[in-house]
Amino acid sequence: MTTDQASDVQNDTRFLVRPEGRIGYEVQGTGPLVVLVPGMGDLRSTYRFLASALREAGYRVASTDLRGHGDSDITFGSYGDVETADDVVALIEKLGGPAVVIGNSMGAGCAVLAAAARPDLVHGMVLVGPFVRNGKVGAAQRLLLRVAMAPVWAAASWKMYLPKLYAGHKPVDFDQYRRRVVANLRRPGYAAAFSRTTRTSHALAEARVSDVSTPTLVVMGELDPDFADPAAEAQWLSAALHGEVVMVPDAGHYPQSQQPEVTSAAVLRFLHGVVGHA
Repeated sequence: MTTDQASDVQNDTRFLVRPEGRIGYEVQGTGPLVVLVPGMGDLRSTYRFLASALREAGYRVASTDLRGHGDSDITFGSYGDVETADDVVALIEKLGGPAVVIGNSMGAGCAVLAAAARPDLVHGMVLVGPFVRNGKVGAAQRLLLRVAMAPVWAAASWKMYLPKLYAGHKPVDFDQYRRRVVANLRRPGYAAAFSRTTRTSHALAEARVSDVSTPTLVVMGELDPDFADPAAEAQWLSAALHGEVVMVPDAGHYPQSQQPEVTSAAVLRFLHGVVGHA
């Protein structure tokens, strides 16, 4: 599938019913189950290139939206790592796991929590641009983030900030994709849900790292602006989880769409090992 074709694919949305609302997701392909979890402010189509490669390689791929994002509802009372991990576990149970969970950004913290809670359901993890612990941010920076991501202008702030997160090579459909992300945030109630999600703490995910024995691959863009030293962050996490690291050149926070060939090849190598071992 070409880049342009991957950008234009529209799939049928299914819904996972949770106590306070519904989670939007889609499933395609046949074979071992892989669940794709995006980060905050993003859509499940952030995996549009990787999902295609996984399906073609013989995997059943489930891509999910976060609470209050994409096709998911905004009726939830809380948002964050713990809540998303619970949603991911429920989705794997519904689809008949076990699964390998691929999480980008805060989706990585959710994957860690899911693996710690249900090792019987999570047989492998790929953590992309992973937030599994809180960064060293001062009180002034936290206040600025809170103001910038206030619901009244969260969509505009995110639109301005996204090019920085895509440091390095941008997908050929970046402008189109950014418009779609921003349009989703501008729907009634979604900016408020996104704003609440930005307050997520990753402290519990960090605390549960030592409880995880799941095979892990850490994928980090060499230019990821969310980390002062992306390579050091990747090495810390891989060492804590006894995993392996792939550093992706000319990519920022979203190597799955910035460098899809490199990222997909690394993920497929890892999956082959995990599925073969299982």
